[in-house]
Amino acid sequence: MTETPALNAAEFWETRYRDGGRLWSGRPNALLVREASDLVPGTALDLGCGEGADAVWLASRGWQVTGVDISHTALERAAGHAAEAGVSDRTAWERHELGETFPEGSFDLVNAQFLQSPVPLDQRLILRQAADAVTPGGTLLLAMHANWPSWQTEPPFEAEFPTLRSVLDELALPETDWTVETLDTVRGVSVSPEGVEGFRDNHVWRVRRRGDA
Repeated sequence: MTETPALNAAEFWETRYRDGGRLWSGRPNALLVREASDLVPGTALDLGCGEGADAVWLASRGWQVTGVDISHTALERAAGHAAEAGVSDRTAWERHELGETFPEGSFDLVNAQFLQSPVPLDQRLILRQAADAVTPGGTLLLAMHANWPSWQTEPPFEAEFPTLRSVLDELALPETDWTVETLDTVRGVSVSPEGVEGFRDNHVWRVRRRGDA
C-alpha cells in the first residue's frame, strides 16, 4: 500500500493542484445536478470547490455563490472558469483550511461534494459548521464516496467510508428543526486511469432547515 506523503493538508492539496495540472472534468457533480435543479436560486456556499465546476453551474442557474477551497491554485482556476462562463459577477472565492477557518454568513444552500481527504480532515466539525451556515428554509446538500471503485484492487491509502446513518448521527440535527428530503446511495460508472470501467457507490444527503428554525 502506498503511504500518504508526510505533508499537511495545505501543502498536500496545493502540490496536487499545482503539479498535477487540471484535475477535474469541469462538469458539475451529477448528484448536485440531481438534487439542486429544483431549488429556487439564492445564496450558496460550495465547500471544497476545487476548480469551480459546481459553483459555476450554480451561478449559471442564478445562484450567488461563494466557493471555498484550501488551494490557491484551485481557486485561481475556479475564477478563470467563472470568467469563461460569464458568471464572475455571481461568484466569489475564498481560501479556507476547513476545520481551522470557515466562511462567515449564512446561505440558502450549503453544498459539499466528496469532502473526503487522504490527509487529516476534521469532517465532523466541518459538517456541523456547514449545517450551522444554512439559513432557515435553506438546504444542506452532501455527497460522499461510500467505498472504493470496483476496479481498485489495492487502495492507495487507508480510508474509513461513511454510512448514511453515521453522517446523520454526526450532524445530530434536531428533527424539530430539520427535514431529511434525500437519503440515498447511488451507483455510478467509474473508470480507472488505465481505462478499466467499473462502478462506485456514493451516498447523498439533502436536508432542509425548517423556515421557523
